[in-house]
Amino acid sequence: MDPLAGDWDSGVEYASLSNIGMRRTNNQDSFAVVVAGDEASFRQRGHLFMVADGMGAHAAGELASKLATDSVPHTYYKLREEAPPTAIQRALLDANEKIHERGTANPEFKGMGTTCSALVLLPQGALIAHVGDSRVYRLRGDKLEQMSFDHSLVWEMQSGSQINEQEVPSYIPKNIITRSLGPNPQVKVDLEGPAPLQVGDTFLTCSDGLTGKVENEEIAALLSTLSCQEAAEVLIDLANLRGGPDNITVVVVRVVGAHLTQAPAAGFETAAPANSSAVSAVHPFVWGMLTAFILVSGILAVIGRFMAAGAASIGALITAVYAAIRLLSAGESSGGHGANSQFGAAPYTTTPVKIDREMVDRLAKTIQQLKDAAVGQDWVLDWHRFNQLAANAADEAQQSQFVASVQHYSQAIRHMMSELRNQRRQREAGGDTPEAALQA
Repeated sequence: MDPLAGDWDSGVEYASLSNIGMRRTNNQDSFAVVVAGDEASFRQRGHLFMVADGMGAHAAGELASKLATDSVPHTYYKLREEAPPTAIQRALLDANEKIHERGTANPEFKGMGTTCSALVLLPQGALIAHVGDSRVYRLRGDKLEQMSFDHSLVWEMQSGSQINEQEVPSYIPKNIITRSLGPNPQVKVDLEGPAPLQVGDTFLTCSDGLTGKVENEEIAALLSTLSCQEAAEVLIDLANLRGGPDNITVVVVRVVGAHLTQAPAAGFETAAPANSSAVSAVHPFVWGMLTAFILVSGILAVIGRFMAAGAASIGALITAVYAAIRLLSAGESSGGHGANSQFGAAPYTTTPVKIDREMVDRLAKTIQQLKDAAVGQDWVLDWHRFNQLAANAADEAQQSQFVASVQHYSQAIRHMMSELRNQRRQREAGGDTPEAALQA
């Protein structure tokens, strides 16, 4: 081992947290962090950060996500002769095979799957490989950018028909993903980047337990004002304060070393592999929904309910168009890329960072709701510390010191949630917990 390896500066600050949420009995999320131990390792394979959100009955989802976070780093680092885009894409494809094999071998695990979003920071820039709707964001300057495309029914329909989210028909489920590792023997893995790094770039990789409850504007404000550890804690606390219906996992990474931004003169040495079959680009749920629409339309027509039959036919048409677009787009994807290729089309959304009175008022409202719940339930808490932080935040807001105000409100939220967790340990035996009140 290089005797100077201990002096290597990774050039990043990071924090990773996973929380069961308020309403789940087990945590089906997993994450992995592998930071290069020396400069040679960084230049060859970079730093790897990933999040997986499992799906399936019993312990199937938990197993699927754990298989992904164990398998992907192992395979990625094993394929040292391959360029990073090739290696990370093959790592996800290999994980898909392992999860699918496990799912088909045991009836209890049938159909299990997981999302997977892997962020690799390399000398060439940030490289992303992902399947599903666990997101990767980049905060740069005054903009928060979503660097991954949600493989969800809503996002796919928006992309295929050039409509916005508000125009997607209300009967289209918001939580249906169109792609995941495991359910099918083949899967299409998306690559994004490499996006050159800058000092100060902050990346967030997270499961939808966060993005379902915390708005992009709030994510932008918190990432831009807090340390990685503080941001990770407050983001999870906010999601839980708003009901925490799902598991929540976040990995926050900030580039702090200028040596990470010094890209090599040449790009990657080899090409990335071809994606898997185009048919796998359409989730089985979509085919099932198309079949259901057609059957319902036919039955309604037979019994004379022609208006309802027409509505079901429209649903079938929309679903069929979406499936056709997915098949065409998958078929058009190129199988190989040159050494200096750019992958994907990120960013997919851009949210300006606004740390203003409106943002402060949002946090103040959350603080007041939290305080009201605590008082109403007679929780025994350290009110002095909480009131001091809240008062400081309010005073700073009055003086238009909004960054400081956000920081103090965030500290108040973290303090209160820590107190509530202590209360839970003390009172859960009797079934009367602060979390139960927050869910109500």
